[in-house]
Amino acid sequence: MCAGLAACADEKDGGIATSTATVMPTSAPAETIVPTPTSVPSARIVFQSNRDGNWEIYVMNADGTGQTRLTNNPADDRLPIWSPDGSKIAFASDRDGNEEIYVMNADGTGLVKLTANSDPDTSPAWSPDGSRIAFTSGHHNNEGVYLMNADGTGQTRITANPDVGPEAPTLRRDTWPDWSADGSKIAFSSNRDGNWELYVMNADGTEQTRLTSNSSVDNSLDDSAAWSPDGSRIAFISNRDGNDEVYVMNADGSGQTRLTSIPALDESPAWSPDGSQISFASERDGNWEIYVMNADGTGQTPLTNSPAEDGAPCWSPGS
Repeated sequence: MCAGLAACADEKDGGIATSTATVMPTSAPAETIVPTPTSVPSARIVFQSNRDGNWEIYVMNADGTGQTRLTNNPADDRLPIWSPDGSKIAFASDRDGNEEIYVMNADGTGLVKLTANSDPDTSPAWSPDGSRIAFTSGHHNNEGVYLMNADGTGQTRITANPDVGPEAPTLRRDTWPDWSADGSKIAFSSNRDGNWELYVMNADGTEQTRLTSNSSVDNSLDDSAAWSPDGSRIAFISNRDGNDEVYVMNADGSGQTRLTSIPALDESPAWSPDGSQISFASERDGNWEIYVMNADGTGQTPLTNSPAEDGAPCWSPGS
């Protein structure tokens, strides 16, 4: 998945109880291989920015040049993600009075609304074959992961929420789905165990399994995880070392390793098409900008430089 809401980082803890779970290992296994960075000439990055007064969807080349606005609406358009063939972009917008999922052509034309729900619908994620979109729907005490066909039909909830209502012991929230490369699994964030952690499940919602177990916040309601293009690793956000940083782990939860180490917030990791680089949002320069780094955390470089806020980067399929 290529999304994250960097602008709402101040909502991190949300009153969620602290877990006492054992911290997972933080050293990468010896067999972990970091791919050598390669150029991705045809790839582009779509992102959100409020540089024109409200959140709109923009696109730029992978080196940060050619920044172009795709949407132009007085409402907020956010959390863009490319379709697997690069022809379309799905995103969330409140332009009709409630946050819904929309899709448009890659040049901003052909806008279509996919959801029409009284609850907020957000954080879309395309399946690798482009046939379905996973997304988050619901209010804060009843958020779940849903699936729908790419045309908006067949909307179905795949995470259950037994803790709904005023007597609920916790406000359980399942959010931010992201597909594995082969389409068989979906990673998501949840506070179901009293603390924000990262989980994985089969694409039909079965066999939900926790991947992280930390007393701090791993991948909270403002953060998307990102599965690597080869399906072997997952990038995510954790504040276990004092502030939000980008981490990476193997797809089974082992080898959790920190990639960034800055006394500012880093958010919204997204892999390049060849897996050699990770883009992310950071406020290290005083406001939210988009950065890119090699997959081992080296070479951290800004791609945007705006007095406004830029975030939620997502790479086009590219080559």
